[in-house]
Amino acid sequence: MFVRTESLPQAPQQHMTVRVHTPIGSAVVLWRGALQEADGRHLIEWTVDADIHWGQNTRPAVATEPKLRQEGDRVIMRGRLHLTDDGAAHLQMGHWSVLFDLASPIPSSTDESWVEISVGTENVALHPYQT
Repeated sequence: MFVRTESLPQAPQQHMTVRVHTPIGSAVVLWRGALQEADGRHLIEWTVDADIHWGQNTRPAVATEPKLRQEGDRVIMRGRLHLTDDGAAHLQMGHWSVLFDLASPIPSSTDESWVEISVGTENVALHPYQT
């Protein structure tokens, strides 16, 4: 997916963060590309280093449209949850998917339902593709 990123002021000894702007919203996330390329348009891949904990960081969504937003130090992702046969899941957010592991079993009725997943900014990263 193509996104626009803008670098943010960095504290010493802190991982590089950027504000990512997508067609469905924006949030502050970690940048895993070259520092000098943090500002610009990129084809990226999302990684989330957090598992789905039903009822804790994941809940049914009220709205049925994809959304990305920031709430304090949390990134909120809304999309359609798809369970896989191997005990994982992916969240379909518009034209792209984000993979997740499941921390514990979740109701099978949630398959293909709209959910919101809330994870810490430090757990969400962008990896630019080299084209």
